[in-house]
Amino acid sequence: VNAHPRPLALYYFGYTRQHRDYILDQTHSGGVLFNDTLIHAAQDDLPFGGVGASGMGRYHGREGFITFSNPRGVVFKPQFNSSKMIYPPYNRPIHRLIYKLFLR
Repeated sequence: VNAHPRPLALYYFGYTRQHRDYILDQTHSGGVLFNDTLIHAAQDDLPFGGVGASGMGRYHGREGFITFSNPRGVVFKPQFNSSKMIYPPYNRPIHRLIYKLFLR
């Protein structure tokens, strides 16, 4: 990753804490997502934007400090969680629930 221009977002799939910490400590990017993609853009409370060639910034005073700081939005999705219901493929009970909630 570091051999290329700094990305707007970095996606890593793996559940090891050591790998997660290594990615956060050793890379530069706009945002980091673990075990998910694109969800950071929908989170209003997370900073969204890039660094280096993938970002734009301001300078002078407080704005300069913020520009040269890098608050990264970080999303970590654990291996076992209930959000699997929102991603396809859906099993039969989830299909029925979606049909009842949204199509009737």
